[in-house]
Amino acid sequence: MKKIILITALSIFGSSFAQQFTIARVQYSGGGDWYGDPSSLPNLLSFLDEQTPMHPLKEEIRVKLSDSELSHYPYLYMTGHGNIRLTDKEIITLRSALQNGAFLHVDDNYGMDESLRREMKKVFPHKDFIELPHDHPIFHTYFKMENGLPKIHEHDGKPPQAFGLFKGEKLLVVYTYESDLGDGWEDESVHHDTWEIREKALQMGVNIIYFALTQ
Repeated sequence: MKKIILITALSIFGSSFAQQFTIARVQYSGGGDWYGDPSSLPNLLSFLDEQTPMHPLKEEIRVKLSDSELSHYPYLYMTGHGNIRLTDKEIITLRSALQNGAFLHVDDNYGMDESLRREMKKVFPHKDFIELPHDHPIFHTYFKMENGLPKIHEHDGKPPQAFGLFKGEKLLVVYTYESDLGDGWEDESVHHDTWEIREKALQMGVNIIYFALTQ
């Protein structure tokens, strides 16, 4: 059933989309390391290829919000430590992309919470982040994550939380906080996480992608 649903959803975008799906990493200004966890997205894309009917490109695409080809990528990803700052043009472009079908996953690699919330309030002044409960479909859409968002790295020792920005019932942005999925997607040699921890991070990543494409 999962395969039928996913293939049907991908057919909406055409066969070329199904064959060429990848993740577009957002390059932003402000000082945060948008390029962090370099092995994370290739590993996630490989896991997606192995575990689902999708056959994505194995390498990420890097885009600036000011790039004219931004609209070609329905799945955007943002991460890093520290500050994010968007220009007025980038704010308008991101808002337009999200309102017209794009999806953004923001994964706090530690230290970006304050600036992320500040900048997203500029993108959607009348929207607030809403915490996603453990029974939200994003945690069960492909793999069953009974405890919700997995805890990958300790950071401040707070429980992991997933927040969303919505347009009606449609999830436009998911923000994963105090989890650090990207570190869990990295090569084992980087953080020396166990396979059990890395597998949970990868499964959650697949769930977010799957949900974004089928909601």
